[in-house]
Amino acid sequence: MSPTKTPAVELDVRGRTVRVSSPDKIYFPERGLTKLDVVEYFVSVGDGILGALLDRPTTLERWPKGVFEGAKLATRMDSTGDAFYQKRVPQGAPEYVRTARIAFPSGRTADEVAPSELAVVAWAANLGTLTFHPWPVLGDDVDAPDQLRIDLDPQPGTDFDDAARVAPRVRELLAEHGLEGTPKTSGGRGIHVFVPIEPRWSFVDARRATIAFGRELERRMPQEVTMKWWKEERGRKIFIDYNQMARDRTIASAYSIRTNPRATVSAPLRWDEVADVHPNDFDVTTMPERFAQVGDLFAALVGHAAPRGSIESLLELAERQEREDGEGDLPYPPEYPKMPGEPKRVQPSKDRDRPR
Repeated sequence: MSPTKTPAVELDVRGRTVRVSSPDKIYFPERGLTKLDVVEYFVSVGDGILGALLDRPTTLERWPKGVFEGAKLATRMDSTGDAFYQKRVPQGAPEYVRTARIAFPSGRTADEVAPSELAVVAWAANLGTLTFHPWPVLGDDVDAPDQLRIDLDPQPGTDFDDAARVAPRVRELLAEHGLEGTPKTSGGRGIHVFVPIEPRWSFVDARRATIAFGRELERRMPQEVTMKWWKEERGRKIFIDYNQMARDRTIASAYSIRTNPRATVSAPLRWDEVADVHPNDFDVTTMPERFAQVGDLFAALVGHAAPRGSIESLLELAERQEREDGEGDLPYPPEYPKMPGEPKRVQPSKDRDRPR
């Protein structure tokens, strides 16, 4: 005889009924966290997660079987896996799920979920979505980024503490260009800084501004920071992943759950606490209380009303770097078409034309 299936649970999410199927399905075995725990977590930080996603085209990272040992995420190169990214709105989505049409670098288009209310987040969590990946654009103008996203990515031999030592210099350099960012843990070893900007520039412009920013940070901190795209050249440094500002590249949202055994979450921070926290401080069980105490530290980035800065100063910096130092574009990710002005996209150790 097959075991009795646990009945679905219906939650009232701000006036919408959201059905949670298999509510006792274990999603994080080491923590004993169930699907219902995951959905209720997102509801508990509702204003935060909704603000991070509000009206933004959002890729869903779905783990319908949970995060078990050996679970694998499907990729562009290997479509097999226990989890997957969903870029197009799932079939059978409720009528209240809004979408935004985005264009990939290939020229193809897709209608992505663009959350407009908390019930959409809860519905997606019931489908196994643990990490939400919003575009840095709003749905009414999907070609004009309204955020710069600076990704401090620790390379082998470095960790969160190294990224935390770089973060204050990021803040300092942003201020020099009239910009203000909000930091958050990645949920792993890194730190993300999100910077609201006026939606007046293209993805190419925003990426170019990020490259200029990273190069200046590398100039000031050459022993700690690298802008090298190829891993074999980075060393034990913090990589500023400038390609996170390329079209169709996204970063996990604030309050998203990361798919590690501990179920950590991407936690917004105050600048004065960056040096004193650790990613493991923030997980599905601890974040609701913190959110209740400190509120949404990412509120300054929410929606159309957020005050926004200009990247003109960074673009001027890019021009100076190109004119005075001969520093042009940097490689795009491998799945992108060849871009105008882009250097050779070949690993240095395999480049036969590279001077030896």
